[in-house]
Formats: sequence, C-alpha cells, structure tokens
Amino acid sequence: MPENYTDPSGNTEAFRAFTQTPDAAAPAETPSRLPLIIGAAVVVVVLVALVAWLATG
Repeated sequence: MPENYTDPSGNTEAFRAFTQTPDAAAPAETPSRLPLIIGAAVVVVVLVALVAWLATG
C-alpha cells in the first residue's frame, strides 16, 4: 500500500465521508444478453433448416 493511504475506518470523519459517497462510483449494470441468445438461436435454426434442405434436395 502507498504511504499516504488513509484507512477510512481509522478516522470518524473520513469514515463518514467514505460511506456517504454517491453511488456514481458503483459499476454500471451489464446489458442484457437476451438479444444475443435470441440471435444465436435464430442462426442455429436457419443453419439446421439449410442443412435439412440441402440433404433432401
């Protein structure tokens, strides 16, 4: 750890400032994977249909 690191729990004022920081520092939500899953399913269905059409043709 760097020498100038101040533990927020070691000082009441620093701890209060640490706990009252806005949630803007929180990580953003990850986008939904549903469109990706639906797109992959559509591609699989199209490929299976293409293979079946070529096999019967």
